[in-house]
Amino acid sequence: MSEPARVIKAGDLVAADPTSGMLRMRAFELPILWSGQVITEPGAVSGWHHHDKNESSLYIVSGVLRLEFEGSDEYLDAVAGDFAHVPAFTVHRESNPSGAPSLAIIARAGGGIPTVNVDPPERFL
Repeated sequence: MSEPARVIKAGDLVAADPTSGMLRMRAFELPILWSGQVITEPGAVSGWHHHDKNESSLYIVSGVLRLEFEGSDEYLDAVAGDFAHVPAFTVHRESNPSGAPSLAIIARAGGGIPTVNVDPPERFL
């Protein structure tokens, strides 16, 4: 029998999968699905990381979420109402170039390690 449906209250989220410069809060984790949120303070820049074999979807609730990727000089900005997709194994970092905190809701599917922190690419050393 499958688990019953449930609601995870905002106050029940737990800090999870730390990467410098951001606060991830996990709602729940199942064998092939991770769900939670990330808060990035104004001016913050995260450490470099990837999400193993997980495909990541982010829905930006508020603020600006900037994504930079290993091997590219370009970046992508997502704002409130936007969705962002980060493919599995993509080494990236996130930042917030705005003056207000950003909040994004995360869903990861694939069953890999939720977050793998890595050294910065050579050009960022």
